[in-house]
Amino acid sequence: MPFTVVVSGAPELEQGDPELVALANGLAKARAVAVQEPSATVIGCDTVVALDGRLYGKPADESEARSTLSALSGRTHVVLSGLAVLSAGRELTALERTRVSFRELDGETIERFVAVGEWRERSGGYAIQGQSAALVKDVDGDIDNVVGLPLARLLELCPELAGGA
Repeated sequence: MPFTVVVSGAPELEQGDPELVALANGLAKARAVAVQEPSATVIGCDTVVALDGRLYGKPADESEARSTLSALSGRTHVVLSGLAVLSAGRELTALERTRVSFRELDGETIERFVAVGEWRERSGGYAIQGQSAALVKDVDGDIDNVVGLPLARLLELCPELAGGA
């Protein structure tokens, strides 16, 4: 299905209940774009990383990236994506959860991955589809969710997007 990526410019919540933050941000992004494109089907998605109820957003710098990776080391965190589909006057929302377990990371490993730079613009300071995959011990759930768009959940929410389904 052809699509166009539009950066919404919507302000994002960075604190609060992780599930509510992901849903609110996904909906805000979709609504901001729908105002510009009222006849389009608009999909908004926001993906956050949470550990023990704390949000780990996009690290601002290398120091914050080190701190985030250290916090995730040897632990299991949850990746939450809030989806919103706006079409023909209706708003549909869904939340996807994936549990990701990191290996124990020593200081040298953290430094190596910070130097690679995949932490930039990534919730939780890593990109599972890149070199950061080596940090991961186990994934319980949809890996597409961790990459940033849970396609299976999206198609459950809005089956007509499958084109012929």
